[in-house]
Amino acid sequence: MTRIAVIGAGITGVTTASSLMDRGYDVTLFDRNRYAAMQTSFANGGQLSASNAETWNRWATVLKGMKWMLERGAPLLVNPKPSWHKYSWMAEFIGAIPQYRNNTIATTRMAIAARGLLKEKAERHGFDFNCEDRGILHIYTDKTEFDHATEVNKLLAEGGLQRRAVSPEEVRQIEPALSGKFHGGYYTESDFTGDIHRYTTGLAKAIEAAGAQLRFGTDVDAIRLEDAGVQITWSRNNESQTERFDAIVVCAGVESRRIAATLGDRVNVYPVKGYSITVRLDDEDSQRAAPWISLLDDEAKIVTSRLGRDRFRIAGTAEFNGYNLDIRDDRIRPLIKWCERFFPGVSTEHAIPWAGLRPMMPNMMPKVEQGRHARVFYNTGHGHLGWTLSAVTAEMIAEKVAASPVMKQAALFPIGQPVKAPALKEVA
Repeated sequence: MTRIAVIGAGITGVTTASSLMDRGYDVTLFDRNRYAAMQTSFANGGQLSASNAETWNRWATVLKGMKWMLERGAPLLVNPKPSWHKYSWMAEFIGAIPQYRNNTIATTRMAIAARGLLKEKAERHGFDFNCEDRGILHIYTDKTEFDHATEVNKLLAEGGLQRRAVSPEEVRQIEPALSGKFHGGYYTESDFTGDIHRYTTGLAKAIEAAGAQLRFGTDVDAIRLEDAGVQITWSRNNESQTERFDAIVVCAGVESRRIAATLGDRVNVYPVKGYSITVRLDDEDSQRAAPWISLLDDEAKIVTSRLGRDRFRIAGTAEFNGYNLDIRDDRIRPLIKWCERFFPGVSTEHAIPWAGLRPMMPNMMPKVEQGRHARVFYNTGHGHLGWTLSAVTAEMIAEKVAASPVMKQAALFPIGQPVKAPALKEVA
């Protein structure tokens, strides 16, 4: 059987492994963490949102970023400390502005296609992920933001999404728990939410039961590309082993750039930090006061999801600050204040903070393609839409693997079994 290694066990890596197995491949999944979904796929906003498919490549985004540079609690924050990677990435971001329209439409189409694929995997394998199929409501307190949303709606419609404008009165009817005054909103009934961590770990257990090898808690020390295969040396608990595979798929999030460089490819992902709080709804009053409809506040760049009866997730902000996972109080505080403003009946006494690094390409489009070497593939760079797009990009890369001439030949002449390497302590 053709053997494929998948690097990274976040939502993208695990869905990719599943799609490859559906096509009959023998899959081994590598991750340095002990469990799946322990980094960016741990506590995101929870939205599966075709309605949030608009790419960020607009001059308005650039101008807002410059305006907010000195506001520590701003929705978009750029650390002005010089960095070649950061400023060259931003130059490419600006260069992609002419593709804003086409990329937004393409992302919408991918997001719509991903919905059914994601639900099908959960239903087939029988695991729960706190799915709430109630739609997503975009809320606007400002006319300017609402008017921009009206223009975006035309692009979403071209991509096949049905999203309707709603009045302030309808906003409250859709989500009665909301407090405050609104100019209006947009409601997408077909969008939904779920716990990305529960989904990823549930799918990881399912593919393991189906025969996938999960190499968790391992460090990939070396990848050697050969005409006849890919040789991976990995270590765990001072033991080292070398295995040969027919191909490798890199789904390593913000680490994809570094790994790609060792393989002769350029994958220009930048780690854009996002924050979230998970508000524990420990009392009945908070449970009643928290919303069940998922919300997106475009002006504040905040999204929400209800994760079962006793959890309320609030996430947002974008921070360009390198490979930095520090949880800053001045970035968490606006999320708490936002909750207290719109849902004053919810107790925020127990709000668990988290930060994760989104792997973002300058054009805001995921990299789903073959590398320079015929046996190397990439499925990474999804930015803030990894949860939304993962199921469809997994199918896309699995199709590219299956269509590759070298992989068709590999199916006829599969490689051998793992080779035991000396323990690291013995080498030392």
